[in-house]
Amino acid sequence: MATNPPTGDGHRHGAVKDRSQTHNPKADHWVKRDTATGKFMDQKTSDDKPFKGVRKEK
Repeated sequence: MATNPPTGDGHRHGAVKDRSQTHNPKADHWVKRDTATGKFMDQKTSDDKPFKGVRKEK
């Protein structure tokens, strides 16, 4: 996972490791996946923007 020192500054330093994201066109949501297991972890339903700091799959 990415580190955030110093705490409380409100932004991430570096990318989130072992995660990727892809867009689900049928549900029109971004879905986060664990790259080690391939399992889907989370779905972003709050808005149509991708997760911050997570690499995108092609």
